Amino acid sequence: MRTAIVYAPDGTVTGLRQDWTFDDMYTAFAMQGLEAKKKEQFTRAQLQPLAQENIESLKDFGYFTYARIDGKRRQSDAFATPVDYWLDYDPEATELTLHFTLPFKEPIAAKRLVIEVYDPEFFIDFGFAEHDAVKLVAAPPQCALAAEKSHDDNFFSAQSLNRAYVPSEANIGMGEKFANKISVECP
Repeated sequence: MRTAIVYAPDGTVTGLRQDWTFDDMYTAFAMQGLEAKKKEQFTRAQLQPLAQENIESLKDFGYFTYARIDGKRRQSDAFATPVDYWLDYDPEATELTLHFTLPFKEPIAAKRLVIEVYDPEFFIDFGFAEHDAVKLVAAPPQCALAAEKSHDDNFFSAQSLNRAYVPSEANIGMGEKFANKISVECP
């Protein structure tokens, strides 16, 4: 995933531009029944119903995006409905990418903003893109950006699965341990 934090001229944060690239398995599943006009080329218009379906489905999960403003824990209800969303398809990688803007309900003025992207049940694992994963758009010059993700291997190597392991209980709240965290400090 890639995330751009978007600022207004007055220095407030107005929203996030997200680009989520799905793996080839989900892409193959999602695109069942779609036929390209030219071999392996899909237009934005052809993919728009699928983009809308994704956006509508993500609403039930708060777009897996959470904001903490000046230390206060805020859930996904800080965000309004996504706008400017679409899908594109990379035929070489056989992957779909969902692009969308997730606006805040109201512009945010914060000295410290933390954005977390994760599935609380850890059914879906999100990861930062290798390059240009996070950026600030039109941010005040004094703002500093940091991004981090817990490493899965640190968690799983410490776990031992035995007969007491119950899969249905294992995922409850687990996703937060693997949250992708983006921190912005604007003194």
